[in-house]
Amino acid sequence: MQFKDLKAQYLALKPDIDQAIQSVLNSSAFILGKPVAELEEQLASYAQRRHCVTCASGSDALLLALMALDIGPGDAVFVPDFTYVATAGAASLLGAAVILVDIDPRTFNLSPEALESAIQRVLREGRLQPKAVIPVDLFGLPADYPRLLPLAEKYGLAIIEDGAQGFGGRIRQRPACSFGELSITSFFPAKPLGCYGDGGAIFVNDSELDQRLRSLRAHGRSPFDKYDCLETGINSRLDTLQAAVLVPKLRAFVSSELDAVDAIARQYSQRLGEAVVTPRIPDGYRSSWAQYTIALRNQAERDRVRAVLADHQIPTMIYYPKGLHQQKAFQHPSDWPDALFPHTVTASQTVLSLPIHPYMQEKDAAEVADIIVESLSRED
Repeated sequence: MQFKDLKAQYLALKPDIDQAIQSVLNSSAFILGKPVAELEEQLASYAQRRHCVTCASGSDALLLALMALDIGPGDAVFVPDFTYVATAGAASLLGAAVILVDIDPRTFNLSPEALESAIQRVLREGRLQPKAVIPVDLFGLPADYPRLLPLAEKYGLAIIEDGAQGFGGRIRQRPACSFGELSITSFFPAKPLGCYGDGGAIFVNDSELDQRLRSLRAHGRSPFDKYDCLETGINSRLDTLQAAVLVPKLRAFVSSELDAVDAIARQYSQRLGEAVVTPRIPDGYRSSWAQYTIALRNQAERDRVRAVLADHQIPTMIYYPKGLHQQKAFQHPSDWPDALFPHTVTASQTVLSLPIHPYMQEKDAAEVADIIVESLSRED
């Protein structure tokens, strides 16, 4: 059993993907070829944004978004403690202060209450200027934007939606990557919409930000003269081959893959019942199921269940085994005691992600769930 079966997806889409790759080889337009503009237009339409700017990775997308907002030294950027390091790393690279925030224990997304407490703490200290917040759409579930948007407006913060895992999710009629001043996603192969290498995108409505992002991804050059540098940028372009792969994959993603992965998630939740804590999807929300993540009662129980699944050749993953506040790059003992992040600490000790992808058979999900339930019943 595969955790993410990219080969099955390729075989299902092989004719379209092969033709798309061959067309790029025939054209030899490997950098910013026609499929890049085509993909950007389709992505913007899907995310209900005016503009989409593709780039070389999701990490670069975060960096470019922060650069476009002039984030730097003296600025405070608020980030969930329970996420991949890339979310915080981009702000650190620009010299901004990363302010870690605890999560909601049921959705694992950024807690609005904890965010407001962190903002007020920074304001009381008076050393930093609160500038931006980067909510993460963790495991495919959009963050609590109905509460985060007014909170950000209250304190004058820009929102950068980190939709690296969330592309395809929704809150009622609004898709993931439509929230905040800017939003980003990643096309890492294991993401809900993935390419065959690295890739990313930034979504904006503001035309001036769109033009600046296009300049920043090309070393800050002028749109009129490639040898006229307007500011210091980076070299971060989605190459044409990756864009060509993503165009047919986006069609399949919208037409069938989201519904297929929904069916697997429902199968898991129905069979796991009360045996474990299954993912909570609030009313009006849709997850794109980047991961199907359960929570066990404690670390020992998680380790036992994981070992039983491994004995049956069923792969699992732990996202994430520690919070950012526990990692060397962000450790500031006087600022980040475990007591400040109780829900992150609990999650890191109890979560377990199960195999899920659009080409998984429901019988395989049933097998995984039944093994978990049986292993837990033996322990009781």
